[in-house]
Amino acid sequence: MIFKKHRLLVFLGLILIILASACSNEAKVEPKKTDEVKLTTDENKVYIGFVLDTLQQERWYKDKELFEEKITELGGNVKTLAANGSESVQLAQAKLLIEEGVDVLVVVPYNADAAAEIVELAHKANTKVISYDRLIKNADVDYYISFDNLKVGELQANEVLKHTTNGNFAYIGGAETDNNAVLFREGAMKVLQPQIDQGKINLVYDKYTDNWDPAIAEKNMLEALEQTSGEIDAVISANDGNAGGVVKALATNGLDGNIPVSGQDAELDAVKRIVAGKQTMTVYKPINLLAETAAEMAMKVAQNEEIETNNAVNNGKIDVPSYLLEPETVTKENIDSTIIKDNYLTQEEIYGN
Repeated sequence: MIFKKHRLLVFLGLILIILASACSNEAKVEPKKTDEVKLTTDENKVYIGFVLDTLQQERWYKDKELFEEKITELGGNVKTLAANGSESVQLAQAKLLIEEGVDVLVVVPYNADAAAEIVELAHKANTKVISYDRLIKNADVDYYISFDNLKVGELQANEVLKHTTNGNFAYIGGAETDNNAVLFREGAMKVLQPQIDQGKINLVYDKYTDNWDPAIAEKNMLEALEQTSGEIDAVISANDGNAGGVVKALATNGLDGNIPVSGQDAELDAVKRIVAGKQTMTVYKPINLLAETAAEMAMKVAQNEEIETNNAVNNGKIDVPSYLLEPETVTKENIDSTIIKDNYLTQEEIYGN
């Protein structure tokens, strides 16, 4: 748990990486104060590295802050780096943290397959890897912690079917490089396929969304509307960011609020759309539970303590010891008893004064 020597060179390299990341084409938002790198000071403490795909979406700030707070509370040191949606930057950041001597590397992969190289590099340095929220594919990952992502897709499709049981459906997926996006679609199709086979549903549009970019989701939805002359009866959107793009596209055709649209992540804007009747549902995944459980796991792994798992998920190479949490449907009717009750969002944030 003692940092490796040549720390000054590593730190200078880190600054160059961060500058490169900030100049990346993916960086479209002004960094918040929470983007600043948290440097470690006590060399006798457990040192955890947290490598994020991005901080450009609302939910990842919550993960970052909650994870860091829990590690600190448990007596560890932590440094978080975000790659701004760049595969090469994420690899470079992981290398730097490994060279600094992190005891455990917790990774939210940008690219599920490419991140296998991070695992290989970490293991060469005897550093354990926890795959956080998104599964790293085809690698000897030590642990995986996430939500039941197949169930997320099932919840989305089931709630939409409560509002529309037939007609033309569009699926606006996430980034295909994200294994979760594949699982969300698989879960949704598990629900939709019987209806498709019976001829009740026509899946007229089915496309992933590069980089989970809401602007691309909007473009895809406009394409679906054009291809069907505006005849869309329901939309399964893989997350809330995409749902925002979908609703914008529907609005150009006067359809916003008239057809069901799913989402995920319980983002504030999405919950406001649910209240306004523009979005049908979101999937609430208690980020506080995910981040804090992951932090506890990381500290235990670093100290060679016994790790509790409740599942094993195959990543194409091994069955990864996993801990999966339960997601929950949120609609207009249960906002108060879910996300407000958990203080995930406040009543004032959602409804105003």
